[in-house]
This record gives sequence, structure tokens and C-alpha cells, in this order.
Amino acid sequence: MMEGVAMLRQLIGQLQEVLELYGSPPPTAVPSNYFLHFQARPQASLQQHPFRWCFFNLDGSSLEDGCYNLTMTAGKSENLKMMEPGKPPPTKKPRKERNREKATAMTSSAESMEQTIWKEFPEDLFEVLIARLPIATFFRFRSVCQKWNSLLTSQSFSHQCAQVEQAQPWFYTITHENVNTGAMYDPLSKKWHHPTVPALPTKLIVLPVASAGGLVCFLDIGHRSFYICNPLTRSFKELPARSVKVWSRVAVGMTLNGRSADSGYKIIWVGCEGEYEVYDSTKNHWTRPGIMPSNIKLPLSLNFRSQAVSVDRTLYFMRLDPEGLVSYNMDTGIWKQFLIPGPPHLSDHTLAECGGRIMLVGLLTKNAATCVCIWELQKMTLLWKEVDRMPNIWCLEFYGKHVRMTCLGNKGLLMLSLRSRQMNRLVSYDLSSREWLKVPGCVLPRGRKKQWIACGTTFHPCLTALA
Repeated sequence: MMEGVAMLRQLIGQLQEVLELYGSPPPTAVPSNYFLHFQARPQASLQQHPFRWCFFNLDGSSLEDGCYNLTMTAGKSENLKMMEPGKPPPTKKPRKERNREKATAMTSSAESMEQTIWKEFPEDLFEVLIARLPIATFFRFRSVCQKWNSLLTSQSFSHQCAQVEQAQPWFYTITHENVNTGAMYDPLSKKWHHPTVPALPTKLIVLPVASAGGLVCFLDIGHRSFYICNPLTRSFKELPARSVKVWSRVAVGMTLNGRSADSGYKIIWVGCEGEYEVYDSTKNHWTRPGIMPSNIKLPLSLNFRSQAVSVDRTLYFMRLDPEGLVSYNMDTGIWKQFLIPGPPHLSDHTLAECGGRIMLVGLLTKNAATCVCIWELQKMTLLWKEVDRMPNIWCLEFYGKHVRMTCLGNKGLLMLSLRSRQMNRLVSYDLSSREWLKVPGCVLPRGRKKQWIACGTTFHPCLTALA
């Protein structure tokens, strides 16, 4: 008899090990002198709890007050669950309550983890990390502490920013209703920002005409004074007066001396009669390097609707008669001209640049149909080749309307302002991915009316560029 009891106790121990491995153990420890009995449930309750385990005292004859129900999911031993004696199965909590408890636990765990991580975070990696934050996020971080706010003037932080690949360009625009204040558009967040540059003259209308390295070049509407500004940080500078007094309309181009604005920048203005000057920020004065060669036909008849594009420190300007391009190399000071006939039925066309390729964007109108088209200049033949056009379903809106287009920016990403008496649309176009997107309307703070975009330029946002 005692040998049989010992064998039963050994069996009970093995069963307990199985339950511990594949299911939840009983709420209280089961004494070794208990016998485990497998009992079938009545047929009526078979669907809910088909079987139950009962424990009997081997040293006595009394049955324990209750049995432990064992709920089993067919084919899944890991779902075994032990229930306390006399207690009904637990009710399922509502999903919202479960999600709330889960979120609370995750938040508490995340906060504990963040404190542990950031407490030991190396100081020298802060600038590396912050330099790679989105621009809008950085300005929120500036309010954390004085040290982070002073990063804008740090040489080491400027070096870290220079190592980061250029962000997607932003747009700096001027609206018809508010010519003295600008509006910036961030294509990544698809949001408009309304900066204020207190140093810009308020009694004059100043227009963005060029950009480079996060700096925007402004020219007053009287073509007399130039201004340089970083719209993000409000770094501002008025350039010295030009030595050549030319008050007629001029075309403007801008390039960097190196990889970033820290190495300085150059600005050139060109008049229709061939006069021009170059400003060097490292010397802070204008110079007149020479005169245009005689093979360039004067007057230039420049297309002032088109901003100059820069490829490898060579600036390209569009001329109308004869049709083509005029280029100036900022390093060598050499002028060249290229006679390139434009596509037929073209209007409101401007130059653009993408990855060293010279592009052309304009309105193609034939009969009552109007469409926005993109061309690429073929270097071998010096002819324009159409590479893309706006989706037809968008162009249907222009049918029968007198549409005008203004192209804002020319550095890989374009913003097109399309307008007529009945229409005011903003569209962006990515020259590399050939993606067309609708841009939300520009609305002033505490305003409701969509603003009409008059002009603008693209600039690569840079936190450390100084005017």
C-alpha cells in the first residue's frame, strides 16, 4: 500500500511539473499527500468547461471543498488555465480598459528607459543628434535650455550641420496682399510658416531673387539695394552700394564659395546692356571683373520671370531674343552663350535645375487646351526634350481659361502658382521623382482668405548660415 502511495505522489509531482511548464500553477501549493483526479463534467456544461481536476487527500478520506477547473483550448497546451475553487471564470475586460492599462504600462516603462538612456548619453553626441533633427523640431528643442539655444552660434554645431545631407528645399514667397511680409512653405510637413524679418525695410517692397546655402538674396523693387537674410534665424545684412548706377531691371544669381555659407558666397547682377558686377562676401564689396565678349549679342533681352540656375558654380540666365541661355562661370569669369530654340506654343517658361541637369518648365497652350510641361536640355544636341507633363485630369481645369503661371524656385523642387479669374492653384513638382502634388493654400495667421502668391524662391534651410 505504501509503495502505491509513493508512486502516486511521484505521478502527482510529474503532473505538477507539466502544469508549470504548459499552464498556470494552482493559486496555492498542492500538498504532496493529495491525489489528482480527472473528472468529466456533465453534458450540459460540456461546452464551457468540459473537464476538471480534483484533489483528494491520500492520508484521509475527506474530499476537499472545491475542485480546480482546468480550461483547455483544443490543440494548444499553452492555454491551460487553473481556476480557484468556487470562483467563476474571469470576465473579459473592455478593449478600451485593456488598451489604457497597456498604454500606462508602456509609458511608465518608456519613461524609465528614457531616464536611463539620456542620463548616460555622451555629451559630444548631442550636437550630432540635434543637427539631424527636422528644422521645425529643432526650433522646439531650442526652448529646452540655454545651452541648446546657443547651438546656432557654435562652430562645432555648424560643422555637424555641414556633414548632414541637404534637406528638401523650402519655399520663401511673397503674396499680393502682403508684399512686405514673407511666407515659407515646408513641403515635408506640408505647412506654411509666417516669419518676420524686422531688419528688412518696411517702406520698400523687397523681393526674393536668388538663394544659396540657406541664405536668401532680396532686391528692392527700385533695383537699388541688395539684402541677404537667413529666414529661419533672421540673420540679416544689407550689401554695400553698387559702384555702377543701373536702375533698370537686372537678373541676379548667387553661388557659394565652398560647401556651405561658412566659406562665403558670391552674387552677380546682370543688366540688359551687358553691364554686370560681382559681390564677394569675404571681401564685402562689389567688383566689375570686365566686359562681356563681343560674340554675345546685346541687348540681352533677359527673361526676368526666370531666375538663374547654378550648375558647378556656373550660372545660367535665360534670354528671349535670340532664344537660348547665357552663362557665367564664377571662378573663371568667362561668359558664354547658347542659342537654343524654345518649344512651340510656350508661355510663362522658366529655368530649373536638378542633379546638374538644366530643365525648363512652362505652359503649353494649343487651341483652348493648356498644360504644364517639363523639358530637359540635351547636352549633345542643345535641344529641349519633353520628359513629363501635368496629369490630364488636372489640366482639364484649365480648359478654356486664360491661365498664367509663376514658377517659384528652381532647385530640384518647384512650386507652380496657377491662376485665372476663376482659379488660384498651387502645385509642387519634384524633378527627380516626377511627382505632382497639390499644395495647401497660404492663409495668414488668424485669417481665412487664401493668399495669391506673387513671387518666391527655393532655399535649402540651414540653421547656421550667417548673412
